[in-house]
Amino acid sequence: MLGLLLRESGETLIDQIVRSVAARIDDRLLRGGARMPSIRAFAASHGVSAFTVVAAYDKLVATGYLESRRGAGFFVRERPAMALNAADGGLSGGASAATLRAAHSGFDAKPIDVVWLVRNMFRQMPHQQMPGSGVLPPEWLDGPSIANALRAVSRQNPNLLLSYGVPQGFLPLRQQLQHKLAELEIAAAPEQIVTTAGVTQALDLVAREFTRPGDTIFVDDPAWFLMFGSFAALGAKVIGIPRLGDGPDVARLAELAALHKPKLYIINSVLHNPSSTSLSAAKAFQVLRLSEEHDFIIVEDDIYCDLHPGSAVQPATRLSALDQLQRVIYLSGFSKTMAANLRVGFIATSPERAERLADRKMLSTLTTSDIGERVVYKVLSEGLYRKHADRLRARLDGVRAKTLRQMERIGLKVDGSPPAGMFVWADAGRDTNVLTERAMAHNLLLAPGSLFSPKQLPSTRMRLNVAAMQEPAVWRFLERELVGS
Repeated sequence: MLGLLLRESGETLIDQIVRSVAARIDDRLLRGGARMPSIRAFAASHGVSAFTVVAAYDKLVATGYLESRRGAGFFVRERPAMALNAADGGLSGGASAATLRAAHSGFDAKPIDVVWLVRNMFRQMPHQQMPGSGVLPPEWLDGPSIANALRAVSRQNPNLLLSYGVPQGFLPLRQQLQHKLAELEIAAAPEQIVTTAGVTQALDLVAREFTRPGDTIFVDDPAWFLMFGSFAALGAKVIGIPRLGDGPDVARLAELAALHKPKLYIINSVLHNPSSTSLSAAKAFQVLRLSEEHDFIIVEDDIYCDLHPGSAVQPATRLSALDQLQRVIYLSGFSKTMAANLRVGFIATSPERAERLADRKMLSTLTTSDIGERVVYKVLSEGLYRKHADRLRARLDGVRAKTLRQMERIGLKVDGSPPAGMFVWADAGRDTNVLTERAMAHNLLLAPGSLFSPKQLPSTRMRLNVAAMQEPAVWRFLERELVGS
C-alpha cells in the first residue's frame, strides 16, 4: 500500500505511516469508506510491528482521517464536500488555465499541476523520497552557522528585534551585498538594492510594478513553474521562449518580441532551472540588443549563483554584468544555499527603479524580516559562507557523475551532461505525468516536464535533483518503470 518505510530517516515509523496514509487520503487515492488493511496484514506487508500499526491507526483516527468500527476494522472517514474542495487548493482564475489532468490509472487522482507539486514539496516528506524537489538536503546546509548567527543576533539590543525594519532592507546587509555583487562585476550601491522575502517575492514585486493586466511577460521554456500561475493571476499573458544549451533561441525571441511587445523577459543566465545550462557571451549580447530594440526589461534570476563553479568549468555570462543594471533587473537570494526558512532575497537595479520597488514592497508587506536579514548579514560578514559554498559545489560534483551514469544505465537521457548545479533535465522517453502519478503511489515525488512549460503540454522530460537521487528506492522504482522487471 505504501512506499518504503525508512528506518534511518529521523522520522519514526509511526509518523511515516501517518503522513503517508494521510497524504493518500488527501490526494483521494484512498476514498471515503474504503477499508484499511487489518493491523496484522499491514504489519506483515511493511515489515513493522503490530504495535506500530496500532499507534499509527490511532493517530489517524484522532486527526479525523480514519474511523474505527468495532469488530469490522479501520475505514477511511467520509469527508464533507467543503473540506475536499478546500483541499483542492482553490484553483481558479489564471492558475486553472495551467492545470493539466493526470492520466487515469484506476483511481481518482487529483490534477498534476503546479499547485499539486508545490503542495507536495511542502509535505515534509523525507528528502530521500523527493527526487523532484528544488532544494538541497538539510544535512548539506550549514545549520551550526545559522544557529550561531541567530544566537548572536538575539544578544543584541532587544529593542532592535521588536520593531519593523526599513522597507529597503537592513542597511549593513545591503552594504555586504554590494561587495558580493562587485565580485560578479556588477556595480550596485546600497541604495540600488532592495531586500525581499526570497526571489519569489522579488519576481512578484517586479511584475506588479512594471506590468498591467493584458501585458506580455516572456519566460524561458522550460523554466521555473511557479511564475506561470503567479503572472497569469496578475492578468499577464505568459509566453515561453525556447531554451537551448547556451541560452534562448534568439531567432524565436526576436520574432515573438516583434509580435507581442513584452514588458519583461525573465531569464536564468546562470544554472538555468531545470537544465543547469548557462548563457554564452554571444547569446547575452544578442538578448541585450533585442531588449533595447523592442524596449523590454530583462529580469535576471540568479538564485543558483553560488552553486556555479566559474567560467573555467562552465562558460557563463551574466546580463547584469554586461548591462550594469540599465535594462536588467538582477535578483538573487540565499534560500538554496543557506536556509530556505530565512526567506532572504534581494533585487539590484537602477536607483530610480529601486526606489519604486521599495515603495511597492512597503505598500504590500511594509518590510521584510529584519531578524532574518541580520542573520544572513552575520553569516556573510564573518566569511564562513564562501567556504560553505565551496563545500556544496564539491559535494554536488561528488554525486553528479555517479547519478548520470546510473541514469544512463536505466535509459534516462540527458542532452549534454551539465558540469555544475543540482538539476538534470532528463528524458524518460514516456509521459512523465503518468510516471509521476505512479511514483506518488510509492511515496516518491517527481517533477514532470509538463509543469516547466507555460503551455503545460504532456512531456517526456522531468527535472531530477542529483542531491536527492541517493535513495535506493528511487532507483528501484525508476528501473522498474523504465526498464521493466
